[in-house]
Order: sequence, then C-alpha cells, then structure tokens
Amino acid sequence: MTAPNQVLPVPPADLPGTLGALRTGGHQYRTVKQELRDNLLARMRTGEDRFPGIVGYDDTVLPEVERALLAGHDMVLLGERGQGKTRLIRSLVALLDEWTPVIPGSALNEHPLHPLTPASRALVAEAGDDLAVGWLHRSARYGEKLATPDTSVGDLVGDVDPIRLAQGRTLGDPETIHFGLVPRTNRGIFAVNELPDLAERIQVALLNVLEERDIQVRGYQLRLPLDLFLVASANPEDYTNRGRIITPLKDRFGAEIRTHYPVDLELELALVRQEADLVAEVPEHLLEVLARFARAVRESPSVDPRSGVSARFAIAAAETVAAAALRRSGLLAGAAADGVRGEAPVARVGDAVSVTSTLRGKVEFESGEEGREIEILAHLLRTATAETFRARLAGLDLSGFTALVAEDTVIETGELVASAELLRQVGTVPGLAKALDRLGLGDAPTPEQAAAGVEFVLEGLHLTRRLGKDVTESGRTVYGGRG
Repeated sequence: MTAPNQVLPVPPADLPGTLGALRTGGHQYRTVKQELRDNLLARMRTGEDRFPGIVGYDDTVLPEVERALLAGHDMVLLGERGQGKTRLIRSLVALLDEWTPVIPGSALNEHPLHPLTPASRALVAEAGDDLAVGWLHRSARYGEKLATPDTSVGDLVGDVDPIRLAQGRTLGDPETIHFGLVPRTNRGIFAVNELPDLAERIQVALLNVLEERDIQVRGYQLRLPLDLFLVASANPEDYTNRGRIITPLKDRFGAEIRTHYPVDLELELALVRQEADLVAEVPEHLLEVLARFARAVRESPSVDPRSGVSARFAIAAAETVAAAALRRSGLLAGAAADGVRGEAPVARVGDAVSVTSTLRGKVEFESGEEGREIEILAHLLRTATAETFRARLAGLDLSGFTALVAEDTVIETGELVASAELLRQVGTVPGLAKALDRLGLGDAPTPEQAAAGVEFVLEGLHLTRRLGKDVTESGRTVYGGRG
C-alpha cells in the first residue's frame, strides 16, 4: 500500500495509450476477484511468497484466506486486537495487477472496455478507438475506513451534491451524486476496520454493495455494477460490546476467518524481530525473555482473555528495553572522563523492569486485580526470565558465578552501571565463555555484550534461589550470597 504523501509510480512508457492500442495488444478485461485469483495461482505455481511479512499464519489463517480468494468470496477477519488483521488485509494489494487501464478523470476508476456511468459510456462511444487510456497503479486501488460512530452513509456510499442540483440537473441524474469511499474504490479492494463499530443503519447501506453490487443514494437506485473485493475486520463481539455485525450483512460475506496470536515461542520471536524498531542492540536471550513475557501475560488468569494481549505488547517491550540501553549509553558518555571509551548501547535484563509500568496500559486486567497490575506484570516478567535462564543454560556448571559472592562479597549492577565496572567486579569466571556462547553472544563478545550476559546469569541464579539480591536506595542492584 502506498504510504501517505508518497509519489505514485509513473506508468511505463510502453503501455498502450489509446483504447485502440489496448484492444490491439490483446488486453482482456478481468474483474478484481479474477485478478486476485489468477495472480494468487501464478504465485503458487512459481513458489513466490504470497503474503510477505505475515508471520505465524502459514498453516492456519493463510490457507483459509487463499480459499476465500480462489472462491471469489468477500471476507471478514475475526480476532482479538493486535493479531495482524489489518496487516494481512493490506498485503492483499500485492495480488492485484501492477498496472490497470482506466478512463482518465473517472471518479470510479472505470475500465475503458467496461464503462459504468452514462457519461463514460457516451465518452467511449464518441471517441471510439481514439479514447485516451490512463493507467492506475495497484497501490492506488486500495481503500480503507476505520469504522467510527460518526461514519455516515454519505462517507461510505455517497450523497447528493447540492451544488450540482443548483446547476440545473435533476435529482435522478447520476451526475448529481458525490460518490463515497466504497464506489471510489471501484476495481479495487475496500476494507472496513472494526466493522461492528458501524451503526446498524450504516451497515444496511453495505447490503446492496456486497450482494447486488449496486448502490442506493437518497431513496433512488443507481444501477452501477461495482467491481469490488470487500474485506472487513472485527474484534469478537463479546469483548467490544460496542455493536455487532447485523445478521444480513454477516450472511453476505462468503468467508469468516478467525485469526490468532502466534502459536509458539519461535513465531512470537520472529514477529518481534521483524516488527520492532530497535534503537540499540537487544541480545537474543533478552528478546526471548520478552517473547515469553508476552505469552505469560496472555495466558495469565489475572488478564481478561476476551481482550487479548496484542502482539504489539512484545514489540513495544523490545523497543523500550532498547531505549533504556540507549539512555544508559548517553548518560554514561556524559559522565565519562576524556579519553575513556564510551558505552555502546546494549540492553540488559535489568532494563526490562521498566516495561512493567510503561506497558500496563496495553493490558486489560480482570476487575478483581485493580491496584495489583504492576505487581502481576513484575511476577510474570520474573517467571519469563527464569524460564529463559533454564532453557538457555540448563546443565551448565555455573558454580564459578556463585563462588564470586562467597565470604560476603557482592556484585553491583544497575541501570547506570557501566559494562567495564560490572566486568571488573566479576573478573575471570570459570564457565563464563560457555555461558555467553549459550546466550548467543559468540566467541568474542564486546564488553557491553559480555556485561549483558553476566547480568542475565546473575539474575537467573537469583531467580532459581542460588544467589541473593537486594536493591539499594540509589537504584543499584546488589547480588550476593543467600546468607
């Protein structure tokens, strides 16, 4: 889909410029649904990726979407928030022809071989093969409307233009109509996000569009056979409580497809890697902690299961810990003496603590948990950290780390503790190289990466009751013996 204010591509010079040249070149008129079907089949035969950027739906949702496209069915995607419904809908645009011919100036993107309005039919009859042909890029063939309570029939379908009436046209003249978003997306894909939020009387206006493919405005009917692929998204009705899809409209969608959250940890991780815009390095083991954290929140009995926990939760968490690392880097650089090496921004497990407060607004808790939100999230984060520690370092001899705090020795770390300072306290530890390798930090980690690995091991040992931990008034974390 074309980004806002992006310049549309320029049609290639070798495309036919007249209706006669279009016919001579053997161009065949196809409906939008025929285009989608043919291009989907072509990608299947060549093995090309049919839905780039869509993660976790290969064996579940995408086969159902493909069956709907091949059958020519309009569809509605049902699922909780943050399941990628809009992303999936927008990816359908790539299955349209890259360029399609249009009658220049047509508000309905009419095909030169298939004009709809009386004015366009008259223009084609008058100009014949000399009719100029324009070309529309597929990125301009997508329309989208977020359903809001103030959406009107005029917004979606159209309304009478009083200025044109004042110019002397009669009320039944199609030229008096200012077309809405749906007809203006003729020969394209139109999406309605959060369809239940549309007032029921507004949903009624879409009945003819879906079944009879015509539109009605102000009490009279225009026989304009629209060529559209209509797709909608909706949250489960029992969660939104803001409305419902009326039964006649629901019946007109050929396919109702349920979406879902990533089914396993690897898919959750793949989604975070793909979508997160990280301003600092976040080691792989920490991304795993955040992915496990998101899944633990989603499955927690303290969280309302009807609302879901968006995939954006883990993405935002990764971006937050990256920002914490960048903040530490900036502050330490300001405090460093001249000639001292700066701190590269690498996230540590201690940076994840901040997400419990910044992301609690993304979670709908059960009514009985009021006031305990941060406590619940902090517990789930500790659980995710411990699970990742066991998964990554199980069976590894970490006695060298526990020996560090023998005889009342302590190790201090924290948000503003430099990597060099942490590594100086630790020194040479038996088993450190193997631990860093298990954490995916490689054979020659930087000091910042090594510090991130060390802090994770210390936190994991604390969570598995092998080290004590205390937080000082200045915000530093102190690891020591269990006393």
